Amino acid sequence: MFRESLGLNLEDEGFSVTSFSNGPDTLAFFANGGTADVLLLDWRMPSMDGLAVLREIRRRVITIPVIFLTALSDDFYEEAALEGGAVDFIDKSRRLSIILKRVKLIAQGVRPVTSDQDPKRLSTTDYGQLTLRGDTSRALWRGETVELTLTEFNIVQLLASRAGEDVHYRDIYDLVHGKDFVAGYGAEGYRANVRTFIKRIRKKFREVDPEFDGIGNYAGFGYRWIANE
Repeated sequence: MFRESLGLNLEDEGFSVTSFSNGPDTLAFFANGGTADVLLLDWRMPSMDGLAVLREIRRRVITIPVIFLTALSDDFYEEAALEGGAVDFIDKSRRLSIILKRVKLIAQGVRPVTSDQDPKRLSTTDYGQLTLRGDTSRALWRGETVELTLTEFNIVQLLASRAGEDVHYRDIYDLVHGKDFVAGYGAEGYRANVRTFIKRIRKKFREVDPEFDGIGNYAGFGYRWIANE
């Protein structure tokens, strides 16, 4: 089966793999104190589909990065997964080497920060009404916490650090998936992926401030953090 084959290949790459055949067993693993650097979900699973598992994980405030690995490649499924809090959505038909690279990039992105990393990413920085606490990956807007995932925080940090400057779709995508990574479905594929992240980030800021309009869109190019917000 695909799950067993992928698990063996991940172990060959140095990962410690724990595998479950259904959603309830996956949730029980985390409920009993289990941890992981990254979680792979399929959409179609016994008892609970992958999206239901993802929603329950987020409801329990488990912040592990989640990747959907599925044969359902329609935009509807990808958008639903990303809206639910997944960080990536990969078609099972992709080459195994591509799948492994994506998993490795995302897993590396959540490893603890070491002393030789950029200290600015660990500091607290104010950008007008926005405060970013790099040591805890927390964002505050006008003093109120915005409940961002780690990936969403990193995107906001990128935009705010370049306030007033247009940031290309590709720069944002590279931040999430790794520089020069080959996107799944051409230019529109990675742009759609970024648009979904920005849509979710805007929604979370507007839950704190309904008038929030700090992220500008420049059609065909990317996004800009509006400096005077």
